[in-house]
Amino acid sequence: MAKKLDTNPYKGVRDFYPEDMWVEKYLFRIMREVVERFGYIEYGASPLEPSELYKEKSGEEIVNEQTYSFTDRGNREVTLRPEMTPTVARMVAGRKRDLPFPLRWYSIPNLFRYESPQRGRLREHYQLNVDVFGISNIEGEIEVISIAHSIMKAFGASEGDFSILINSRKLMKALFESYELNDEDSLILSKLLDKKEKVDKKIFEESVEKILKDKTSEFLLLLTSHDKLLDKVGKDHPATTTLIGLIESLDKLGIKNIAFTPTLMRGFDYYTDIVFEVFDNHPDNNRSLFGGGRYDSLLELFSNDSLPAIGFGMGDVTIRDFLETHNLLPKYRPETNALLATIGTIDRDQVLELTQRLRNGGVSVALNTIAKKPADAIKGALKLGIPYIIFVGEDELTNKIYTLKNLTTESTESLSEEELIKKIQS
Repeated sequence: MAKKLDTNPYKGVRDFYPEDMWVEKYLFRIMREVVERFGYIEYGASPLEPSELYKEKSGEEIVNEQTYSFTDRGNREVTLRPEMTPTVARMVAGRKRDLPFPLRWYSIPNLFRYESPQRGRLREHYQLNVDVFGISNIEGEIEVISIAHSIMKAFGASEGDFSILINSRKLMKALFESYELNDEDSLILSKLLDKKEKVDKKIFEESVEKILKDKTSEFLLLLTSHDKLLDKVGKDHPATTTLIGLIESLDKLGIKNIAFTPTLMRGFDYYTDIVFEVFDNHPDNNRSLFGGGRYDSLLELFSNDSLPAIGFGMGDVTIRDFLETHNLLPKYRPETNALLATIGTIDRDQVLELTQRLRNGGVSVALNTIAKKPADAIKGALKLGIPYIIFVGEDELTNKIYTLKNLTTESTESLSEEELIKKIQS
């Protein structure tokens, strides 16, 4: 006998059974509703991109170690997209002369990254991407951070459930320059800062000491003493005034759960200034949920012209973990309003016509003509989570009065066709 195939999905990816798909649709609906209120429009693209797109700006580590890359039959290097920002930059650059700016776009693409599956991180996920092009001042940062905050609130989160961590790469660059670091050491130090919370404290400090030598203690103090850090860079430095202005503007909008975080650098090489992350404050899920930042130079990959841009990506895996941790995930409700079950041998055409009239009246109806007993039909409806069941036999078709059972309250009523529609829709 031939070996039977495994029913499990590929490691690190998911099957979406109806209950799971219902959650995905809920997540996407909230995301779309919020971003469209801010004037954003949806776009899409293929998940296949030339590998060079990621090698240039996402970083060699991303391509070499974390992507699904292969050579196609035309001997071209291709990558399943690990992120969406390079793709949207390519698309905008391709029609830059025809597009109206500022340009507000969003998408919810499927992304792929080869890494060890763990809580909050899989090899495949969906991600809301929000980007605005053509705004060079902090109005762009204010807008996208306001969107991120609004989405969290729309999911039912309170201000204390999450924090928005903010940093400035330009500010940190100025700090590195105050220590007279070259570009190579600055890059190494920024990578160290980005991984600070993931490595042992002693290892982190020893790694910093290799770069800063006797200035290490002062530098480590600045990471926790924010006023001293800003003084070191200079209160009148453009990066300092931009960061402070951003935080003050968000505060005036009622976004008060902001935290200046000097160790936040974000992993991608293309970020140029402000970066931010939304962080779960719950002790059972104390982690970064999603984030983004400004990337003014990314379009230079495709032309000599730069274009200011800022955006963020919100993954479906981490936001679902957040909602489950905070008991904010709504209870599953099937899209089907009622199950129509036939009793005995009846005229098929009459049943089909009745079912069609109910659907035309706005009721989502599934038809069951194979249940041998009413109890079997009820059992099936309960498994599907359908709230109502309509029993139809010869008497019902003759009298035009139908039996409606509410499977939540277990109550039963005899109703006309018009009353059925009103009752189910109420």
